[in-house]
Amino acid sequence: MVSFSIIFIGQAFSLFGSRLVQFALVWWLTRTSGSASVLAFASIMALVPQVFIGPFAGILIDRWNRRITMIVADTFIALLIIILAFLFATGKIHIWHLYVVMFLRSIGGAFHWPAMQATTTLMVPKEHLSRFAGLNQSLQGLANIVAPPLGALLLEILPIHNIMVIDVGTAILAIIPLFIFFIPQPHRMEAEVKGWRSVLIDLREGLLYVWNWVGLRLIMAMAMIINLLINPAFAILPILVIKHFHGGALELAWLQTANGIGMILGGLTLGIWGGFKKRIVTAMMAIILAGIFVIVVGLTPSTLFLLAVGGLFGFSFMNSIANGIFFASMQAIVPPEIQGRVFTLLISLSTGMTPLGLAIAGPVADSLGERVWFMIGGLSFIIMGISSFFIPAIMNIEDREIEDAE
Repeated sequence: MVSFSIIFIGQAFSLFGSRLVQFALVWWLTRTSGSASVLAFASIMALVPQVFIGPFAGILIDRWNRRITMIVADTFIALLIIILAFLFATGKIHIWHLYVVMFLRSIGGAFHWPAMQATTTLMVPKEHLSRFAGLNQSLQGLANIVAPPLGALLLEILPIHNIMVIDVGTAILAIIPLFIFFIPQPHRMEAEVKGWRSVLIDLREGLLYVWNWVGLRLIMAMAMIINLLINPAFAILPILVIKHFHGGALELAWLQTANGIGMILGGLTLGIWGGFKKRIVTAMMAIILAGIFVIVVGLTPSTLFLLAVGGLFGFSFMNSIANGIFFASMQAIVPPEIQGRVFTLLISLSTGMTPLGLAIAGPVADSLGERVWFMIGGLSFIIMGISSFFIPAIMNIEDREIEDAE
């Protein structure tokens, strides 16, 4: 736990640097283009690798040394930021450069995030996974609190390429502990040194594991529908700030800070409380309430900006609890030797619908307004959350953990 805590702290610094640069790049795109379609396409470029590369990345993560995987992924992402900083510094930057970098960074993330999640399972005792998931959600929220206002401030006093140097420095802080501390590997790796099975067989094993678990299959279908309808709303949030609320970088920072505070408090609440005895009830109730808050954001008049700030806070608070509970459940139930494949498959399928939603949302938001997607997304949360209480396969999804324990 001590070794993992130090690794976790290093990753926390890297997350902070990435969020800081992300804010700066999104605001640059917003001010340069003023188009929801441009922001939507940038989000698509950041998602496509996770959809198509993710399942194969999971197979390799289950085979490779996870410590080395994270080192290479972090280093690769840092090198991309160095290249982007050079383009900004020399005045040769174009919007398409950001598209390319977002695409390549997503490839690195497709390996890094599942490797970190699978490592968590091997280093954190099972009885603490829910609380640690809450801590992780709080960390995400803290990054969202600090990065946006600091990013807005730095954009006023520094050129954007200097801001990117911060991300490189935090990436180094994340890499150093990985060179020092040992990370255990699943037993499957030792067995496969003698003879690796084909990639397609490994992929089939992961697919069958998910497909034969009816409750997980239904939850994945829900996630696909939700991502189709909700993610585009948040991708075009900067356009909502400019066109509806007539704000600037500071207003966008307020919204993202509210999102971060909600994530922190939601994660801390989960970390202290742990949720109801039946985890799935906690997750679905949180999803319903999150949907209500998203609708509040969509319905907020232009003169009541603080109401939108409150709505985004409520959404992130509930979403933090739902995500923390869900991933803690998966870490507790799915065997460590197959978690890389299962987690990347979950990511790929759940985010696979997002590019389609973004492709539709950009032109629709440009023509009909940005708020419509917040209302559609909120309704999807509410409908999915309520309907799950009437589906036994979903409500009894934790029975597999009980059977495995027995």
